[in-house]
Amino acid sequence: MLWIGIDVGGTFTDAVAYDDVAKSFTYAKASSTPVDPTLGVLEVLDLLKADMAQVERFVHGVTIGTNAILEGKGAECWMLVTKGFKDVLEIGRTNRPVLYNIRSQKKPPLIPRTRTREVDERLLYDGTVIKPLKAADVAAAVADLPDHDNMAVAICFLHSYINPEHEQAAKAALAKALPNAFACTSSDVLPQFREYERFNTTALNAYIGPLMGRYLSRLKSGLEKKGFKRDLYIMTSNGGVSTAERAKQLPVATVLSGPAGGVAAAVHLGGLVDVPNIITCDMGGTSTDVCLIENLKIPVTNEQKIAEYANRTPQIEINAVGAGGGSIGWIDAGDILMVGPQSAGAAPGPACYGRGGTQPTVTDANLVLNRLAAGSPLAGGRISLDPSLSMAALKPVAERLGLDEITLADGIVRIAVARMVSAIKQISIANGFDPRDFTLLPYGGAGPMHSVAIAEELEIPRILVPLGPGNFAAFGSLISDIRRDYAKTRTMQIGAGSWPDIDAAFREIETQAARDLAAEGVPKDRIVMRRSAGMRFLGQSWELNVDLGPDDNSVDRLTAAFGEVHERRFGHRAGTSVEIVNFRVAAVGVVDKPALHRLSPAAPRADARLGTRKVHFGGSFVDTPVIQRDRLVLDETVLGPAVIEESGSTTVLPPSWKAVVLAHGELMLERA
Repeated sequence: MLWIGIDVGGTFTDAVAYDDVAKSFTYAKASSTPVDPTLGVLEVLDLLKADMAQVERFVHGVTIGTNAILEGKGAECWMLVTKGFKDVLEIGRTNRPVLYNIRSQKKPPLIPRTRTREVDERLLYDGTVIKPLKAADVAAAVADLPDHDNMAVAICFLHSYINPEHEQAAKAALAKALPNAFACTSSDVLPQFREYERFNTTALNAYIGPLMGRYLSRLKSGLEKKGFKRDLYIMTSNGGVSTAERAKQLPVATVLSGPAGGVAAAVHLGGLVDVPNIITCDMGGTSTDVCLIENLKIPVTNEQKIAEYANRTPQIEINAVGAGGGSIGWIDAGDILMVGPQSAGAAPGPACYGRGGTQPTVTDANLVLNRLAAGSPLAGGRISLDPSLSMAALKPVAERLGLDEITLADGIVRIAVARMVSAIKQISIANGFDPRDFTLLPYGGAGPMHSVAIAEELEIPRILVPLGPGNFAAFGSLISDIRRDYAKTRTMQIGAGSWPDIDAAFREIETQAARDLAAEGVPKDRIVMRRSAGMRFLGQSWELNVDLGPDDNSVDRLTAAFGEVHERRFGHRAGTSVEIVNFRVAAVGVVDKPALHRLSPAAPRADARLGTRKVHFGGSFVDTPVIQRDRLVLDETVLGPAVIEESGSTTVLPPSWKAVVLAHGELMLERA
């Protein structure tokens, strides 16, 4: 049987297939199709030449919702709220976007107040009904709303996280009044206190709901025509996977779907090669995503934003910057060279692709510097890199700056590296971590090409380059476990004798989680529960999420765990009482993982050296060996300068660096 993982990026759609009988992998890459991403997915499956009737597991990382939010191309959205609370999204948190600029303007709410309807209902803070909901009031509130498949309604009532009865009743009434519209409730999307964050996250869910539903339906239909007969799974922002049907109802949980796959794969690889502390660097065609992993633990947060809108669903703590292979080099009003965030994307792509692009990109710069080989085939041979087109794109910018094309190309690469370095500093140094204590793990088509430059800037001593880095995020989708996150808001002060109540609150959530995973076909012995809690010192307004291990089973252990997290974040811990405000459980359905082939000590199969070419290092072109990666054997050492090529990616090894082949074909880069 086959397992297939798919990752849709801004420029390319990547795929990996694993044959669990032959224990072998097949990789493919096709151009993404922004107009209809389904086409790119079906094309890359054709390149895999896989018999879809034999596919047992199909997992897909998507960017549909992310792009719709960033580009402002979501559904026509309306909102139902408790009477008197029409302005929650307008008011927000009253924070200035720029602290010291009194003229700074907040971004307009995702759903304006003109599209917000009030319903005369009310719950108390403890869930007690003081004004019952009437279905007739809901019907009257939406009587004049349009009913079509690009229409969505977010239902957000006060205190529904304690008692969802009114929201569920409103959703039922809405289904009768607007049968074609997408509807979601805040009690389903984010059952936690704080109205603004809950309302805004629900609005995001509604905004991308119709689009995600149509996409997944088209994709399922296309897969079925190819013979696929099983459930389709979607990568989610928390580093797990969910069914496509659940993703249709909770699309906001997929906004970091693509990058999450790479982080999951990094944790898996780190465990195999005993590298517990990792900084990932996923450099694709449009952006670079970085993540800090300590002790092989995926960092999940509830405090992220997307396009300046609060999104409080659990998601991996990833920092993204607009510096990818397709990022454009341009000149600002002060005649300063800039790189990104504008990208050539998949259409037309970098100038060297020969698809009509005329602006210089990071890929064009690397081609001119000979770090990429002229004529290299991409996307199944449909694209061939043409350096003359890159030179033509660089020329007008170089002339304006008074530079030659080579100097400009080198400057574009340096600026792109500087932006990635800055992104890594934000997730490491700014949070109290020293990047020198970590191993850099670059992937994506362009990650290994820039990894040494990044490591040198940050003084990172080691770089781990995975096998098939261009398809690494797709591989991550393939190996990710099923995961569902649950949360319950309940304020409880921690004191002597309170552990039984705390444990009971967790067990109540775990019981429901086990039922849900069992309903999805996960065997009982494959279900793992992971607890965490939103905790704060008594009197604080905001909480920190604290992951709890199996040994955190007493009041003292719980208090100590929170104190450690608080001290790391803020440099101190108070001596006052501690309280829990949110109980959280991640329910994980563990899936089988591919058995990676281990290299055995053997004589070289063939000379890995393909030849030499002049590659730009340190201001001049240097005769550099070109190495074919799949010919390297266990423990073989490659000394820089060298360019190590493979399908979908290139690793650039400058002078004074070396690469050693590890057990599964990984490369460990260190100073020579």
